[in-house]
Amino acid sequence: MFNILIVEDEETISHLLEFNLQSEGFKTILAEDANLALLILKDFVPNLIILDLMLPGLQGEDFLRIIKAKPEYKDIAIIILSAKSQESVITTLLAEGADDYVTKPFSIKVLIAKIKALLRRIEKKHNKIKFEGIELDFDTFTAYNDGIQMNLTTKEFELLGLFLSNPNKIFSRDELFTKIWGFDDQIQTRTVDVHISSLRKKLSSKSNLIKSKPKIGYGLIL
Repeated sequence: MFNILIVEDEETISHLLEFNLQSEGFKTILAEDANLALLILKDFVPNLIILDLMLPGLQGEDFLRIIKAKPEYKDIAIIILSAKSQESVITTLLAEGADDYVTKPFSIKVLIAKIKALLRRIEKKHNKIKFEGIELDFDTFTAYNDGIQMNLTTKEFELLGLFLSNPNKIFSRDELFTKIWGFDDQIQTRTVDVHISSLRKKLSSKSNLIKSKPKIGYGLIL
């Protein structure tokens, strides 16, 4: 599951993007300006950013340069979505690190097709999730916490991967049981609680990232 940060101050456009992207199965977070987007990035690193240029406060061009100057954000794809259509602006921002440039007014279907194509290319090169110093590598099934490898069991790795791929979603115990253990009738749903407890211990100071909802289940809540 890919996560997308939408940096757009026009509410009509941001909600249009949010609705259509969520309908396609993407997880979205909205920021009405670039300063808020920078704060969001401290806790949540998306796979892709849709970035308007003419924003209140910090401008989109400056936000792009800040992002591209930070090594921890180098893998984030950026699509510029702007009413600015001057060739010089487009070529400059593409040279400075933007992955694509779409001018307003735009076709939502074309934009989504561009997003999917870009994320497919990223997925081929990077099969990792990073969040608040936690990194999961799905190619090698290794997990790191602030650069230190964690000794996770296969099920703990799969649980953490599910949570990181679906922020702000609470999974019921039955959902977790089905997604991680399948339909093995030899396993009890209480097993979920045991594995969550063990995973939290291994996350150490970051154990509070995994929240519990009494009588419902667990999830990673921002």
